[in-house]
Amino acid sequence: MKGFNSGTLLRVSVIMLFCLTISACGLFSVSWIRSASDNDVVNLGDSIFALSGKIHDNLQSWAGQTFRRYSKSGAMITGGDFITPDLNMQYDTAKADGYIRTIFMDGGGNDILIPATLFFDPYNCKVDWWESGLSSSCKSLINDVYVDTVDLLNRMGRDGVQNIIFQGYYHVKGGLIGTTALNPAVDYGDAKLALAVQNAAAAPNYRVFIDPRPFIVNSDIVFDGVHPNDSGSYKLAQRIWAKLQPLL
Repeated sequence: MKGFNSGTLLRVSVIMLFCLTISACGLFSVSWIRSASDNDVVNLGDSIFALSGKIHDNLQSWAGQTFRRYSKSGAMITGGDFITPDLNMQYDTAKADGYIRTIFMDGGGNDILIPATLFFDPYNCKVDWWESGLSSSCKSLINDVYVDTVDLLNRMGRDGVQNIIFQGYYHVKGGLIGTTALNPAVDYGDAKLALAVQNAAAAPNYRVFIDPRPFIVNSDIVFDGVHPNDSGSYKLAQRIWAKLQPLL
């Protein structure tokens, strides 16, 4: 269990500060799908899925059926509200709506991105040219996200979710939101998220991590520097489909 220390206090304070911003982000999302033809397959996550909905659209087109969707722009692993439910809240709603066999998801990106880009980078997650590497405060934040992610994935396993496909994050580019100074945090975060998927062993279910960094390039990202365009969404959907199709 994590102690209630100064780092925890800082994280709670920042979450409280930008909760209104997150709520605003949640308004820019495609609609939830709470009943689907393949009702046992569920999507959770943030705006990588929820802003355009194109990843979900591609997967449904290839499958010839629909899947439930609860992803929301601005969502974090923990610290949401009724407008922008976090990943735990999304999962609780999905579970209440029906049995879940398979989840494809992402999570943890906004825990770093929102404070770094909108609130003066309180954890120093941007690595400027004069800095030698990622700060200890940013690593501590990401380590907390790792713990929260393991807790969530373990809860899913104990609840009987048989399959979890977890998509990591690609390098961002300079844009309206993104900055390449965040890419060391992306690298550290992806390593921790992959480890979370590996270590969430409360149940002997199928869990796989998809690393999108090798195949998402700048031309796959819209002008904000963060979100996938049509080609990026197609590439991400392809990698998810390779893992999802055998499970349908």
